[in-house]
Amino acid sequence: MNEIPQHDDLPLPDYDHLPTGVLATHVRGLNEEGLTQVLAYEQAHGNRLPVIQLLEHRLQEVRTGAEVSDVPAQTPETAHDQPGTTGPTATPGPPVNPPSHGTPFNPAQPR
Repeated sequence: MNEIPQHDDLPLPDYDHLPTGVLATHVRGLNEEGLTQVLAYEQAHGNRLPVIQLLEHRLQEVRTGAEVSDVPAQTPETAHDQPGTTGPTATPGPPVNPPSHGTPFNPAQPR
């Protein structure tokens, strides 16, 4: 029987924190060995059916000749893990203008 890989041995950094929705993009960069490792880890730990189905489907694609992507797409979830990046930056929202009739939090203005 194959040994279950540990989290630190997985080919995807921070696998446990990747949202399921972006996982398909990240596994496109894995070869058969990497997919097999992630699949074994998922079955032993999370055992999430949609993730297992995605991994098994991708593994079948790779075994039948699908190309492995050179580099998985970088997403905001993993941007902070890359050297030289500081992570997502906050952007200011639109200015907030109080209503002309005042607010209950500002007793100086009439309501």
